[in-house]
Amino acid sequence: MPIKSLTIAGAGTLGSQIAFQTAFCGIPVNIWNPHPERATKRLNALKPLYKRDLHASDEQIQAAMDNIKMITNDWDKPFNTDYIIEAVPENMAVKEKFYTELMKHVSPQTIIASNSSTFLPSQLVKFVAHPERFLHMHFANHIWIFNAAEIVGTPATKPEVIAEVVDFAKRIKMLPIKLNKENPGYIMNALSIPYLNAALWLWASGVADYQTIDKDWMKASGAPMGPFMSLDAIGLRTAYAISSSQAAKNPAAKIIAGKLKTMIDAGHTGTLAGEGFYKYPHPAYEDPNFLKP
Repeated sequence: MPIKSLTIAGAGTLGSQIAFQTAFCGIPVNIWNPHPERATKRLNALKPLYKRDLHASDEQIQAAMDNIKMITNDWDKPFNTDYIIEAVPENMAVKEKFYTELMKHVSPQTIIASNSSTFLPSQLVKFVAHPERFLHMHFANHIWIFNAAEIVGTPATKPEVIAEVVDFAKRIKMLPIKLNKENPGYIMNALSIPYLNAALWLWASGVADYQTIDKDWMKASGAPMGPFMSLDAIGLRTAYAISSSQAAKNPAAKIIAGKLKTMIDAGHTGTLAGEGFYKYPHPAYEDPNFLKP
């Protein structure tokens, strides 16, 4: 049966984007989030981006918003749904607590996916009651443009569940990327995280400032964006979570995490906050002379 309703648990950067994109494509969405004002702010910030990038009309934007229901601290109604995508913070204790409570309320017929960037399906499947209906569905930031959805289950995941999620991905205008087996970072992050970590270490260790690194990468590779532009778009909380998870075994990651925490504590968390490495809405890299000698 096709997925007809979605609940997003957590409305951070990607959770809010998944919710809006799904609603924009005509599928009803519940957002379960303890801070509705933050979720609403993120959804409202997406409206001008959809108008700019997809030429969406006011009517389409409003229809998407009408398809979204915000629910907080209510474990019954939002989880009576066909499909749940968990997008709570990247912390194992937080995720375990969420799944433990979720299992008391969710239907055995519901498909459950995690959008986790750092944990594997095999690490989270132990928290669910029906492993045959559990998988991961991972999205890139700015999903309405970079519309790939990485999909992978565990050996226990039923093939028909994978097929239903592949179909759902197509219906919300994603390109389904079906992995044969789990891998840290899926495909996308397995390629991008070493690149971003290398840039962060060049900055954190004082080799060069962030603008110099961006300029060098863009000029030398022809890339349209530098790593610190990408980090601002991703959100520095995500970069901090990844660095923090590696800090115990990696001295460089500990240094990077410390410097990112200083920025986050100052409110410089990325594009949506108005400042990350760059200041927005008119970052320095938009200057026509940014890459000139």
